[in-house]
Amino acid sequence: MTDLHVLELGHGPRVVLVHGSIYDGASTWSRQLPLADRLRLVIPDRRGYGGSPDNGREDFEVDAADIGELLNGGAHLVGHSYGGVVALVVAAQRPDAIRSLTVIEPPAFSVARGNPAVEASAAGLATWAARAATMPPEAYLRSFLTIVGIDASRLPDPLPPELARGAARLATHRSPAEAEIPLDALAAAPFPKLVVSGNHDPGVEAICDVLAQRLPAERAVIEGKGDAVQAGGEPFNERLAAFILRAETRA
Repeated sequence: MTDLHVLELGHGPRVVLVHGSIYDGASTWSRQLPLADRLRLVIPDRRGYGGSPDNGREDFEVDAADIGELLNGGAHLVGHSYGGVVALVVAAQRPDAIRSLTVIEPPAFSVARGNPAVEASAAGLATWAARAATMPPEAYLRSFLTIVGIDASRLPDPLPPELARGAARLATHRSPAEAEIPLDALAAAPFPKLVVSGNHDPGVEAICDVLAQRLPAERAVIEGKGDAVQAGGEPFNERLAAFILRAETRA
């Protein structure tokens, strides 16, 4: 029994949606709520977000254990950004419980080390993280959103409590660059896979291309919202729903 705060709604195949950094589950997946007429949406808040307890530090391994508890008898798994790294780890650990896997812009740097674009992205994030401790929370958050291709111009000033909490969480998170993604285990797993990106960062595109080749996975590029591809609603929703419903027919 998980102690995470979890929102469930809709009917149909069960889909667990794992949010990334800064924003909680409800905020991250707000544009996916129309899918509840076709899918059973399970939207947890990871630790330190929304209504879930705080364990002191964002950590993809801790999150993977939490999300594994939500898979029950099987579910489709969708992860965005940091949540995409979590989803990759969970899927390798629990292939028997995964009906399909979708990852959106996962910063899984380890899968494409040596690629110049990936190394540049990793170095840029590391430099930003090293400087972040000297920034006030709003500037820190704005700089991060700019790096990941999201318009930060509409951020409220001062930050509301939920965004201030997300910024503080980000400041202490375990770097996704530390995640070793078990590509061979994922490639051996029989469930369908989909990798989605927003075409805003060459390093992320390279990571997604490697994942699509190695898993192997279907590949989709949906531009316009930077890292937050799902925030565009359509056409992401139709692409995801079609993929999941096809996976259901194969099960």
